[in-house]
Parts: sequence; structure tokens; C-alpha cells
Amino acid sequence: MPAFDIESLAHEITTAQDSAAALSPPTSRFSDFTVSDGYDVARRVHEARVAEGAVPVGRKIGFTNEKIWSAVGLSEPVWAYVYESTVRHCPDGRAVLPIGRFLEPKIEPEIVVHFRAAPPVTEDPAAILDCIDWIAFGFEIVQSRFPGWKFKVADAVADQVLHAALLIGEPRETSRLGPDLTAKLERFSVALNCNGEVRETGTGANVLGSPLRAIAHLMAVIANQPWAQPIRAGEIVTTGTLTAAPPISVGETWGAELEGIELPGMTIKFEH
Repeated sequence: MPAFDIESLAHEITTAQDSAAALSPPTSRFSDFTVSDGYDVARRVHEARVAEGAVPVGRKIGFTNEKIWSAVGLSEPVWAYVYESTVRHCPDGRAVLPIGRFLEPKIEPEIVVHFRAAPPVTEDPAAILDCIDWIAFGFEIVQSRFPGWKFKVADAVADQVLHAALLIGEPRETSRLGPDLTAKLERFSVALNCNGEVRETGTGANVLGSPLRAIAHLMAVIANQPWAQPIRAGEIVTTGTLTAAPPISVGETWGAELEGIELPGMTIKFEH
């Protein structure tokens, strides 16, 4: 296969993002395209977006289900930036979102956190929690620019880990979420429904053991990437899907309810 050029691939990705166009996965064209190469492409895409005026407001964690790591050749989760333009705050827990430009979109129920202080590189969930001032439930909408959701992790990393949008529900200060919050974040459950019918269920433990452990993994990954900025005070992090990610369609209304933690759910209607 021909050799690839990082700059050319980054331009290809940004052009496809701007035009809502599909792409063939880089790994299908370049046999030696790795996750590290995917991050090199994503970094250049990010730099191009910032140069255009995009404002990064945090990160997303992807592929947090360890059960699929061996199948996709992973040994750790992956991450991407999220931007002011792709994040919407919905404090009343309701939203309407146009998805006509998204490619094969899916919905992911997630826990979103906001950092009051820069978190340390640590495996201690309590130390991570101490740096968080609020937590919310949210929906991340992901999409596949690669037809049929057929890609490898390196391809997803290059396209900013498939991020399309993030909708964040009512934030709750950690002090309002009661005692034993670290344990609650491991044990709470969520039921995801479409038009009132439950489609998926999950728990906090599905995300690398808990959302806090997912953040600990993320911090370790970023620490080993010399080009990556560490997470800073004021950033949000969405910690990975709590359930399988079902496909969504125009006209559907999706919702989620949580049990075992004092966080309200959300409802979102999809329009063209």
C-alpha cells in the first residue's frame, strides 16, 4: 500500500467534517496506520479548528468497554477534544437536536464531570473526585464517517473519536450528591429508552469500573503523549457510554433515567 501523509489525511478529515461526507478508513488504505498516527492526524485537525476559532472546552473518552479492547487492538481508552460549538447545556433536562447532517448517528448515555482544579495522574478515584465541582448526566451523539461503522480504532481516533455532539443535563454539585459518591458512581444504573420503550440498560461499572476510573485512565494516557495538554481547571470530561450505543433516527425521542445516584435524567428529540 502507498505511504500516507499526516497533513494530507488531516486535510481530508477536516474537509469531510465540513461537508458531512463519508470516508474510507485510513487503515483500509495504509496497512501501517496506527493509533499513534491517528492521534497525529487528530492533533492537526484540532489545531486547524482552533485556528478557525473553535473553542475547546474539554475532552471525551472513547472505547471505555474493556471487553472489546482485544477485538479492536486496544490496551487503553482513547480521547478527543470537544468544543463549545458541539456542546450544549440543557439544565432543564430536555433538548431538541437536528441530526440530518450526522452520518449513521448513535446515542450514548454518559456521566459528564467539570473540574474545579486540574486532576492529578493517579489511580485513586477519590483524588480525582476531589478535583470535580459538579457532575451531570448527558448524551453524547457519535457518528461514523466510515460507512457501516466499519473501521479500526486508529481511524476513529483520526476523526476525533467519532464525536458529533454532547448534550449536558442539570449539573449537580458533588456536595449535593450525598455520601459515598465514589461508590455510587460505580453502582448506579441507567435505563435508556426510545419513545418510552426501554432499549438498553447499564451501570457506572461499565465505564472501566466507574467514570472516575475512566478519568484516571485518561490522565495516564495523556501523560504519555508529550504533545497533549493536561486537563485543566474549567474543563469538562464526558466519560464514556454506560450502555451499548443504539442508532438514532429523525422523529425519535430518547430518554434516560438513573437509579442509585441523585442525578436527573434527560429527554432528547431528534429532528432533521
